[in-house]
Amino acid sequence: MRKPLKIGPFELALPAIQAGLAGYSDMAMRVTARRRGCPYAVTEALLDRVMLAGGKAREKGLILHDEDHPVAGQLLGSEADEMAAAARLLVEYGFDTVDLNFACPVKKVMGRCRGGYLLSDPAQAKAIMQAVRDAVSVPITMKLRRGLDGSALAAERFEQIFSHATELNFAAVAVHGRTVEQKYTGRADWDFLAGLKQHHPAMTILGSGDVFCAGDAMGMLGKTNLDGVWIARGAIGNPWIFSEFAALLDGKPLPPAPTIFEQRAALLEHFMLAVEIYGEALASRQMRKIGIKYSRLHPEGARVWQDFIAVKNQREWDRVLDVYYSADGPGRPQISVADAADLYNGCQMDAARVPAEV
Repeated sequence: MRKPLKIGPFELALPAIQAGLAGYSDMAMRVTARRRGCPYAVTEALLDRVMLAGGKAREKGLILHDEDHPVAGQLLGSEADEMAAAARLLVEYGFDTVDLNFACPVKKVMGRCRGGYLLSDPAQAKAIMQAVRDAVSVPITMKLRRGLDGSALAAERFEQIFSHATELNFAAVAVHGRTVEQKYTGRADWDFLAGLKQHHPAMTILGSGDVFCAGDAMGMLGKTNLDGVWIARGAIGNPWIFSEFAALLDGKPLPPAPTIFEQRAALLEHFMLAVEIYGEALASRQMRKIGIKYSRLHPEGARVWQDFIAVKNQREWDRVLDVYYSADGPGRPQISVADAADLYNGCQMDAARVPAEV
């Protein structure tokens, strides 16, 4: 089943992308995954007006690393001229691709006519697409959901926007199998994704939704015949998902779960890369939510989770590693979010279970 994934001039040996995830997919997460087989990554959604205003928030979002290519800068906004100007800025900063977010279901984003809201306004969506296409010469991709809701009108509007992407020669479109209205509830509709590929065979289409492990990625490709898999929540705390997916595509057995020492090495790398972005104090707080994701692969996951969530500085971070990651041994295989809820029975799981996939 292994076939390269083409996005503009980039030919990826593995048909998988690390998705944009609000608060997670910064340079540190992207580079940690790239060192373990991820061929291409997307930033979290960058608000066009923040990009244009400048300041520390913009600079942190635009940080790249020598190993962080090819990379897409994902834009979120509502006005065509501002989105076009922000796209030009991304290219100036060295991003290889511009990705348009017409998918985010978060209430405050929708309320400002951004993200998934644009699936209800094809005219404005098309205006943004055209303006960005005219503004930059790099490949353009976009992220959609399968509609604002399950209505016939929503389906018609989706098709108008998707077809316009083909007319403008967008390099790829990633489609989440849930509607905007569903947010993260229910199952992603992989049958919809399969039908979309049948209807638009020439467009490079990436599938999104319910890919929590390498087996899920295989299942999505097999069921939908899409060109690639947009791996979102399944990649947080599990950068090995890409090498595991590659092994399955090559007809090999699923590799063993990363050992304790392999997990420690990734955690140390991820932390030090985060320090480059945020400084030691802020990185220590930022990495709590990352550490609890990695804890799912540890045999004492629930205890590790509890200790990571209490970390306030690098000394406490190092203490958790010394307590739980100083002796090698086998890790736990990646598990679904539902299984994780059972594993961490009694813990406050809200922050750990549903990051904002955009």
